[in-house]
Amino acid sequence: MIYPHRMKAEMQGDFVLFLIGMRINRAWQVHRWLPVARAMPRMLTELAQQPELGLLHADAWFGRTIIMLQYWRSLEQLQSYARSKERQHLPAWQAFQRASDGNPAVGIWHECYQITEGSHSNVYVNMPLFGLGKATGNFVLAGKKHQ
Repeated sequence: MIYPHRMKAEMQGDFVLFLIGMRINRAWQVHRWLPVARAMPRMLTELAQQPELGLLHADAWFGRTIIMLQYWRSLEQLQSYARSKERQHLPAWQAFQRASDGNPAVGIWHECYQITEGSHSNVYVNMPLFGLGKATGNFVLAGKKHQ
């Protein structure tokens, strides 16, 4: 559904905005970047099956540089997931480090921002549920909540 009016998302409490992605530097070296690209769907499946781990929502855009926008309940939950030996992330990170040592075929990056309640703003016009609105499921228009 497209919301044709000016909307905003409401989020109660603090949260984390996590941007993560990869850049294909040498497209012909598929064996170097494809394993990296395949790792994230496994992580997202795991996180979707266990919402108590803290991921609220994720969206991705694909091109030479792949960008994923994630919303997490807390930095502690994000870091706990990233460091856990029982989860998908740490083995994938270790495999990337081994495979990429000295080879620039694929790059990865992330940025993490802790956001306190009331310290953020957002506007959506002619958009479906998106970004923080999709993470919360809570778009607000003139005091009315649409879920």
